[in-house]
Amino acid sequence: MEETMKDYEDMLEESYSLMGDGVHDTDALLAWKKAADLKASKENITVTVTGIVKGGVVADFDGIRAFIPASRLSLERIDDCNPFLGKELTVRVIEADIDADKLILSAREILREQQEEGKKKKLSEVKIGQVFSGVVATIKDYGAFIDLGDGLSGLVHVSQISHERIKHPGVVLKEGQEVNVKVIDIKDGKISLSIKALLENPEEPEVSEEEISIPESEAIGTSLGDLLKGFSLK
Repeated sequence: MEETMKDYEDMLEESYSLMGDGVHDTDALLAWKKAADLKASKENITVTVTGIVKGGVVADFDGIRAFIPASRLSLERIDDCNPFLGKELTVRVIEADIDADKLILSAREILREQQEEGKKKKLSEVKIGQVFSGVVATIKDYGAFIDLGDGLSGLVHVSQISHERIKHPGVVLKEGQEVNVKVIDIKDGKISLSIKALLENPEEPEVSEEEISIPESEAIGTSLGDLLKGFSLK
């Protein structure tokens, strides 16, 4: 659940005791101006975590106390912030309120952008016709999402699961099942997969080559006498 500004205020109150009350001298005013400009430009900055407080961590930003909520430290859930103590983090300013003495930073947006860029790069390397070994991640009425690993996933439409007509993907597949899939389309950043493209179609019997025996040349040779045999001339 996303924190509200009231939640941030409660967390900030606890961080005050760790870093002391802010004094709005000339240097502090310049720091607040810088923070406001960074918020507007969404520019990345690097800070060092100097303390752990309820609901997140604190860092020093040009002499100003800055708060980073636990929910904005990572794309994953963080239950223990202690491993972040002393670490440098790349963050952005998401709130800079000099009157309320609130400076809030976040690393999550940057991490999400990096994740998306990595995904786009990996997707650009996937080719139609490529075969993957994946795991069924989620089953829906219309098909199954396959985890291809390395941050990639694709959809096997229900019509691409089996050569036989099935009403629901769950008839054939189950979550966690390993499957081989073939890439049949890539559109708008989405990968379409097929399982049946790798399966033999029972409705198409194999055509076996018949063994053809060619007779010896003597056996197929005929003479004029053989052709006229049985005919009578009147």
